[in-house]
Formats: sequence, C-alpha cells, structure tokens
Amino acid sequence: MRLDVPFVPDEAYIRFLNDRREHIHSLHFSLCAADVPDARHSFRVMDTETLADHLRQVPGPKKYALLNSRFHRPEDYFAPARLRSVTDRLALLLKAGVLDGIVCTDAYFLQALSDADRSVASALEAVPGINCMADTFDKIVAVLDGVAASGFRMPEKFIPDRSLNRKLPELADISARCGAAYPGMRLGLLANEGCIWQCPFKPAHDAHIALSHTGVAVDTFEMNRTWGCMRYFRDNPHMLLRSPFIRPEDAARYADHAELIKICGRTLGPAFLMKVITAYTEHTFTGNLSALLDTTTWMADEYDLPNHALPADFFDRVTSCDQLCRSCGYCQRLFDAHARKRPFRLRDLRGE
Repeated sequence: MRLDVPFVPDEAYIRFLNDRREHIHSLHFSLCAADVPDARHSFRVMDTETLADHLRQVPGPKKYALLNSRFHRPEDYFAPARLRSVTDRLALLLKAGVLDGIVCTDAYFLQALSDADRSVASALEAVPGINCMADTFDKIVAVLDGVAASGFRMPEKFIPDRSLNRKLPELADISARCGAAYPGMRLGLLANEGCIWQCPFKPAHDAHIALSHTGVAVDTFEMNRTWGCMRYFRDNPHMLLRSPFIRPEDAARYADHAELIKICGRTLGPAFLMKVITAYTEHTFTGNLSALLDTTTWMADEYDLPNHALPADFFDRVTSCDQLCRSCGYCQRLFDAHARKRPFRLRDLRGE
C-alpha cells in the first residue's frame, strides 16, 4: 500500500521523500498563506512561488493543497477579491505543474471557489477532507455528489472516516460499493491520528480551529487540556488502545479494502514525519506507540507503551470489538500489562 503524506518545505525532509518516492502516492500541503486557512492553526507563511519551488523538488507524487477549514467567514463566500486571492495561488501552482487538486471540507467554499474561477476548478480534483466524517456509503455518495455539482473534477482518492479502521465488515462493504460506483477512485485510511474513538469533542474542536482563522482568539490546546481529549486520556490512558489507529505491522491487513495509507502530523515537524513514514514503509516500529500518533504524541512523555509488545492478535481483537468497554476490559488489561509510567522530569528547552 502506498502512502499519502504531508509535505513541509524542509530540505532534509524533501531529500527523505525523494529517497522513498516509490512508496508515496501523494502529498498534501498547506498553502502557507496567512489568509488561506486550513484545518490546522497557521504556523508558517511563504509566498506561493517559493512553495512551488519546494514542491518541484519532489517530482512524481500527486499534490493536493489543503483548503480544509471546517468553515470560513460568511462574508468571504461573497467577496470576489478574497476568492480570487485563493484561486490565483492555485492557478500559479497549476502553471508550475505542482498541483493536482485541493482538499476541501466546506461545501460553501468549494462552490464559491468554482464560481470565482471555473478554469481553475475544472483543472483540479476536489477531494473531500476526512473531517467530512463519511463513515457510510450514503455519506460518501452525498459528498461526492457535491463535488460533481461544484465544477471541480471528481477525486482520484477518498479517505473515509477513521472509525472504519476498526469496523472491517462496514469497510469491506464500502470498498466494494465504491469500487463499483467510482472505478479508478482509490480509497485510503488515516493511520496515525490517535484521537478518541468517535471523538465527541471533534466537531467543536474543528469549528474552534476554523473560528481562530477568523480572528477570534481561541486556545484549543488549553481547551483540550482542561476539558477535552487530553484530559480524557490523562484520566483514561488505556483508552488510547481503543483509538482507531493502524499500526505499521497491520497496514497490509487492509490491502483488500484500501489502496492508500494516509499519514498525518504535519504540525509536529519533519523529524516526526520521517519517523512515522519510515515505520509505515518498513511495516514495523519498535518504539513507543504514542510517538507514532499525531494527536496523542504528548503521551509518549508520560507513558512508555512499546508498540512491539502488543500481542500478535491485537489487530483481530480490536477490529472485532463491539466497543462496549465497560463489559470488556481488554484495553485496560493490555495497557496495565505493557505500559509504564514515566517519571516526571522537566523538559530541557535549551537550544529550542
């Protein structure tokens, strides 16, 4: 299975990607523009010409720009200059030969972009973002109908909701029906997010990030630490094993149902991404399980849970689970048997 991986404009990371190019199907990347939000907090700004120069250095994989903020300011949908600033960037990347499509979650914004520049829209795939949370065939059809109506090209890949990683009968059914209805469209699975199973905080969390892009001060880290997923995992660390991640050792088990494995964690930097991509291309990882996961990588500072210590039947157990944890106890027993609490230590910030 080939990988869909983040692209970040870092020279060492670019060399790394080229060394593993045969494993990579596609790259997804931020436009690095302060006025073009995506599903993460803005952390780097770069002019589009420079971004294109970096992308040219990784020939071969398909390339998708992230326009996947959950929503945008309502006035932006009606602002021609605002929309043109986005489509002009996309047009520049198209002309440079480093753009195949966009990833979008806001259907209003998708249609507004198409209306702003039909020539750009008709040249680009529109890939529904995973945060559309399409976990049934009906939902997949609905979001793809929206793409078809928008004027953008239909996507050549689709990442359904991460919950399907642990629901193999449903995944198999969706895979078969998508193959019949959308031949040529590759299904992919998000491997290393590490969030709560069917996370109850996620809709609000995605909305809060989108809200922060409108100029409202939103401290999503403090919210998660005080009331959200970080508090949940600190109170219930064994529930990490319930998260629908896919271990590198188990990725090949999905080959009958999907063609791509998506890697996330672009805000954690090149070193994290290189470690994760190496694990999934080599199909093994002997380190701390949390160190592979995007949203719960912080747990690696609190617990040592060796990935290689998990039993051989881990995949079979968690993909046949009814999710009724109170009557099971498997994840609790497994965590208690293999996880070790790390001693408290102050982080060394020298040199950072």
